[in-house]
Order: sequence, then structure tokens, then C-alpha cells
Amino acid sequence: MQYLLLLHADENGWSKMTEAEQQQGYAAYMSYTEALKKAGTYVGSNRLQPVATATTVRVANGKQQVLDGPYADSKEQLGGYYLIEAPDLDAAISWAARCPGAGHGTIEVRPVWSM
Repeated sequence: MQYLLLLHADENGWSKMTEAEQQQGYAAYMSYTEALKKAGTYVGSNRLQPVATATTVRVANGKQQVLDGPYADSKEQLGGYYLIEAPDLDAAISWAARCPGAGHGTIEVRPVWSM
């Protein structure tokens, strides 16, 4: 079954890090990604641009509404994701706990509906 690991964190945290800390963080994510690939779990991943680039679209009473910014204003922002293949929720949770983002933010684990 596929699971989406949604990485939420304070997007300003990266800019507050020293260059050495940023390099460590980057290396941790590359190592995590490599571990997912070696385990045959990795399906895909990507980092998102800052929340200021978000656009929210709704349709109400047949009329399109387009708003600048994210749907919700919160302390943490959705910064990226991993799409993984795991046998069950427990395995997906185990991978989420190993994600470097779990140490400075929140990882939301969502099963993907197969269509």
C-alpha cells in the first residue's frame, strides 16, 4: 500500500541555521532517501516552494474563488513529501519516525487511495 508522508515544519527554520547545520540537514535527508530506495520503499519525493507561493482555489455556488496563500495559517507549513510503499501503517509510521523532519517538525502519514 502507498503512504504519503507529509513533512510539516517552520519554513523559516532553514534560514536560521548555519551553513554547516544546513549541510548536515541536507546530508540527513539524502541518507534517509537512500535508505528508502535501498529498502525498495521509495516511490517519490519533493520539496515544496515557500508557503508564500501557494494559491488556494475553491468553488462556491458555482463561482471560482482564488486566494493568495495557503488554506490554513499555522505555525508549521507543509514543506515537502515522500510517497512510499509499505506493507502496513506500522511500517509507514516506522519510516516516518526515521525521517529527519520528525526531529524538528511533524510528519503526517496518510494512506493513498488507489484509484
